[in-house]
Amino acid sequence: MARVSDRPERWSQANVYPDMWVDPDDDPRDNAGASPDGEPATLQDYLTNYRHTLLMKCEGLDAEQLARRSVPPSTMSLLGLLRHLAEVERDWRGWVLPGGPPPKLYGDGDFEGAVADQAVVDAAYADLAREQAATDAVLAEHPDLGVRVGKDAIAVRELLVHRIEEYARHCGHADLLRECIDGRVGQ
Repeated sequence: MARVSDRPERWSQANVYPDMWVDPDDDPRDNAGASPDGEPATLQDYLTNYRHTLLMKCEGLDAEQLARRSVPPSTMSLLGLLRHLAEVERDWRGWVLPGGPPPKLYGDGDFEGAVADQAVVDAAYADLAREQAATDAVLAEHPDLGVRVGKDAIAVRELLVHRIEEYARHCGHADLLRECIDGRVGQ
């Protein structure tokens, strides 16, 4: 059991707003211009921002830190989240394409196989980027968000909203995991 004195001191890289992860000028999520026009662009913007947030929560950490299960007894780690979201992207794509879901990426489980090995870390980042791009490409073929796709006739809008929800929920987990690893905080 960790003692209070064993916990890292809380800190932020931001100077302008200490409750932020980075200063506004350094934030890749900050859209300096007007918000996107239309529902598809707005939903994609939210998804992109949550994807950036997850990657930002992982940056600067080594393989051991990324694999650390810093909120016991949970098996969740930042590396596990990267792997899990790659699997989620793959699974959601299976809702659109004929033939059912594609085979699982990780036979060892998203979180159980998230071990402190740089090759595992590199593979997780590559898997996530590849699966995101593949799912984005499949959904881009359906610009009408009301169209129903796949064997269950699910609306494209629902698939986009579910992906946003999945990332948003796990970005909250990433906040806590990162703070427990090195004390860094910020939204």
